[in-house]
Amino acid sequence: MIHSQKNQLEYLSLKPDGILQDLVESIWMMRYHSDETAESIIVPDGKLDIALLAVENGSFEIFISGISTGPVIKPPFPKSKMFVISFHPIAAEYIFSQSFADLKNDRQKLSEGYWGFCKDDLADFGSFYEKACHMIASKLTHEIDFRKKHLFELIDASKGAITVKELSEKVGWSSRQMNRYFNSWLGVSLKSYLNIIRFSHSLKQLKNGDFYPELNYGDQSHFIREIKKFAGVKPTILNKNENDRFIQLSMMPED
Repeated sequence: MIHSQKNQLEYLSLKPDGILQDLVESIWMMRYHSDETAESIIVPDGKLDIALLAVENGSFEIFISGISTGPVIKPPFPKSKMFVISFHPIAAEYIFSQSFADLKNDRQKLSEGYWGFCKDDLADFGSFYEKACHMIASKLTHEIDFRKKHLFELIDASKGAITVKELSEKVGWSSRQMNRYFNSWLGVSLKSYLNIIRFSHSLKQLKNGDFYPELNYGDQSHFIREIKKFAGVKPTILNKNENDRFIQLSMMPED
């Protein structure tokens, strides 16, 4: 469990057990206690999300989002609460049975009652976590293909710092087949996905003020270009994170 609170932003994250770990990265809650209306930024993390969002003014929505390839400006939601299920990409096939290609850099509003979720589920995070795990487990009706599971395990273990060729050799799946899979289900190539995961794993070092590339970037210039591509700003700006502008950095636990 990860629980942190910084200024007016509170964050709590839980990871599922058993086979759900192959499908779900985390189930988390974010609560914004302030009535200020400052915008925040969410940077790419390679996940698919279902989110329940309620604002103090009474508005409520459920939405689903695909993989982002650049920074997303989060509209100001003062006095708000959001519960989120962050899925690994393999869930597109094995949980949703639908392509997320059209949701790349986009989100879709869902009707209240989707998967049985409603505004009342925001009353207690623990209950939401249990309900979400039960629902996801009920959706998994087919055993996950070993090659696909192994593919994502290798990507995760390498923090994205692995080539398509190396993955092909270790998984026994051609580069063309893997790219077809990623483009079909997620709307991005495998190489693009690897770059997103590598960037996401670089956030910790940037938060700590380490600007030297650690994850197989070509050189310092390449590292800076990739950071600017996915975050929209230079590494030094991410490190400063003024006004807790970048949500993932603000909620990252201290060493």
